Amino acid sequence: MLFRWRARVLAGLVLCCGVLVLLAGCSSTGTATTSPKSAAATSAPSWAGGMQTVAVARLPAEARHTLALIDRGGPFPYAADGAVFGNFERHLPRHPRGYYHEYTVRTPGESDRGARRLVTGQGGELYYTDDHYNSFKAVLK
Repeated sequence: MLFRWRARVLAGLVLCCGVLVLLAGCSSTGTATTSPKSAAATSAPSWAGGMQTVAVARLPAEARHTLALIDRGGPFPYAADGAVFGNFERHLPRHPRGYYHEYTVRTPGESDRGARRLVTGQGGELYYTDDHYNSFKAVLK
């Protein structure tokens, strides 16, 4: 008798947990809780090689300003802007030298170029780093 009671309780728990798992993935409207924007922010495009992503709108204002300068073709505030980025750290997908170019993102309070950069690829890729090439995020336009 005790065995049957334990089996029923265990079966009830499994059923209850299954229902909770199903409900956890749904909102009150019956749609998935992950919005298209948040899904895009977590899934990298194929060119990003699975790295983290960031939407342009979530970049710092200074990075959006630099991006506008890139889109216009300049003029850029630093002589090094537009220089070839060597990808020596190999955090970005491998391509021949000259494929990537880097641009300074101003850092408030810094007297030099600071650590923030945007890196563009010839295929339209865009990456952001705020730690001087130690890590990158693929920028979603």
